[in-house]
Amino acid sequence: MKLTIAKEQLIQGLQAVQNVVGSRTTLPILSNVLLVASDGRLELTATDLDVTIAGSVVATVLKPGKTTVPVKKFFGIARELNAPEIEIEVDERAVMSLRAGGSSYKINGLSGEEFPPIAAIKESRAVALPQEKLKAMLRKTSFAASSDEARYVLNGIFFSLKEHKVTLVATDGRRLAMTDEEAEVPTEAEADFIVPTKAINELNRLLLATGTVELRFSENQVAFTTFGEGTMGVLIQSKLVDGNYPNYRQVIPGECQERIMLNREELLGALRRAELMTSDKSNSVKLTFSRNQLAVTANTPEVGEAREELAINHKGKDLAIAFNPAYLMDPLKALDEDEVAFELIDELSPGVLKTMKPFLYVIMPMRMT
Repeated sequence: MKLTIAKEQLIQGLQAVQNVVGSRTTLPILSNVLLVASDGRLELTATDLDVTIAGSVVATVLKPGKTTVPVKKFFGIARELNAPEIEIEVDERAVMSLRAGGSSYKINGLSGEEFPPIAAIKESRAVALPQEKLKAMLRKTSFAASSDEARYVLNGIFFSLKEHKVTLVATDGRRLAMTDEEAEVPTEAEADFIVPTKAINELNRLLLATGTVELRFSENQVAFTTFGEGTMGVLIQSKLVDGNYPNYRQVIPGECQERIMLNREELLGALRRAELMTSDKSNSVKLTFSRNQLAVTANTPEVGEAREELAINHKGKDLAIAFNPAYLMDPLKALDEDEVAFELIDELSPGVLKTMKPFLYVIMPMRMT
């Protein structure tokens, strides 16, 4: 294998794929990136056997071939080389020679034949979305996914492709985030499945503000392929979480007693400041709604007290309810609307945040002290 490649192109390709490689792996080949050179492109693939990322960049291929090298080492050297172009040559023992300006390096690799193959998704079931829309949907839901390994079906985002809509749901049992977007969902592509958190994090990182993303899936795999003019197309493929997602619609409260419009930035600022007066033992803030006023308070004996007052438009009954401030701030950080609607029933029932766009967030209250 022999090629020359612009340093910028190589760095872009390695940055896209290297995150999926773990620092501790029992199989040495899983620390490596698969490089395949042919037809004026260099394809790069990395995997941890659960999630695979592949992309390709422009290169001048003098001799086609494939090999694997340790991705972190390769990226570290390529990033530090002080020349716009890099020459790469690999011998029959899988030793890679790098030359750029006055620098030359040799990296010991492993044969490309040893790299685990990507499971092909043969089904033609596919749905396309603008990358920007899917990225916004992930931003509005991914924070609510569980990290508790004992509840593995909650360790990811639930995708529902039905009724010309793509719906995303995440929950950890204490809060739930849901959003949807209209999309062309062919009848044969209607399905429900759970995409694990690691794949979601990589997807979140690699989606752009332009271009489209195609979603394809089989019984136990999902693949997201990005397309965009002038950008590097990337494939993110992952095993699906095996299991049945709980009936999330059961936890969404019915009719509310109070619906209060709140300025998102003002509420977020008040919660951020009040949270400074909470502790690990006493991690709650109280929201007291009275006529045209919202008081956000925190009272922790070993730390101190906080009180924030916001002017609001509220003519209903007085109501006090307590929440974990971090859980209430997460959706406020993820949204970009100026106003949010807060729906409440009483101090013991879940609160619901909504926006004018399709978004719903259910949060369980905490016991007031």
